[in-house]
Amino acid sequence: MSTEAAASTSDGRRNAKDGLLSKLLGDVRNTRILRYAVGVTLASAIAYSFAWTLSFLMPVLLAVILAMPLPAPSLRAGLTNMINTLKAFAIGVVFTFFLLGYPQLYIPMLGLLLFYIYYLMNRGGSFWYVLMLILAVLILPLLANSSGGLALGFASGFVVTGWLTVLMVFLSYGLVPDPATDSANKIPASPGLLPGYSAPAAQSALKSTVVVLPLVTAFIIFEWGGQLMVLILAAIFSLSPTVTKSKEASLDMLKSTAIGGLAATVIYWMLVAVPEFYFFVVLMFLTSLLFAQVIFSAKPMAKYFGSAFVAMFILVNSSLGDEADFSSAFIFRLFYIASAMFYMFAALKVIEHYWPSPVIEPGSQ
Repeated sequence: MSTEAAASTSDGRRNAKDGLLSKLLGDVRNTRILRYAVGVTLASAIAYSFAWTLSFLMPVLLAVILAMPLPAPSLRAGLTNMINTLKAFAIGVVFTFFLLGYPQLYIPMLGLLLFYIYYLMNRGGSFWYVLMLILAVLILPLLANSSGGLALGFASGFVVTGWLTVLMVFLSYGLVPDPATDSANKIPASPGLLPGYSAPAAQSALKSTVVVLPLVTAFIIFEWGGQLMVLILAAIFSLSPTVTKSKEASLDMLKSTAIGGLAATVIYWMLVAVPEFYFFVVLMFLTSLLFAQVIFSAKPMAKYFGSAFVAMFILVNSSLGDEADFSSAFIFRLFYIASAMFYMFAALKVIEHYWPSPVIEPGSQ
């Protein structure tokens, strides 16, 4: 009787645990929280274990993707993103190494390429492809001014990191799959690239190009590679080329950086106290779990925490070197965001004052 009772008790506990786990993973929000924490932690462990060129960007890119409430990607979508990564940096390499030495040709062609990127974004093109193109077009010329090998090394490192990020997305969804009743699977698919010519998309793309091209030209001529973050942030803010939207995006990023900076301060000093790899992995899991609780909530602060985690990770990563200075990294990041915000606000204010009335699509009224 005692043996049967013990077996019955053991089965009851096992069933209770299985029921609790099923209930936990059967909830869409809990699934996304756990997937975010598991994926980012695993990516961080792999990145710092193998430490290839730009390996620290894999957890950053993965955190950005997993923070989006999307269903599991298809194999075709993953392969498309991998191809787009290679294509974007191939364009950047060809554009940089064949045209950079001819400024009279390079600058007009750069303007056309920027217009294409923004127009593609405004018409519903792939966000991943647009992001890769912007990074390739802006970063590679500045690196090539210092060293051609450095630019090629960055391009190859980013392509490898981008591909591994896509694979990590599949692994994250494989380890923590969506529940069978997941409403995320019912999210309507993106309409994709809109067919035909769009005058509003072209005007918006032209406005973004007019704002960003002078800044890019100045950075290349004066070789301001040390302030590259200002250029990248200005280009990202220009994806929504209106004073209101750019100002809002800039303020949101400042708030996210402040939140991420506070979290990074705590994590940094904890790592100083316990400089062990296993402690870093455990700390990253707990931190990403806490951030994900807010990211996938209905709280007003949720919109800041996705970018805040990225800021936190970058600040911690930039402080892990022997001669790194955590305080300086945080202060300079705030300075870069404020500089990009000021430039975008001033440039758009001037442009919108002289810009003609927006184009209205035929039949939109």
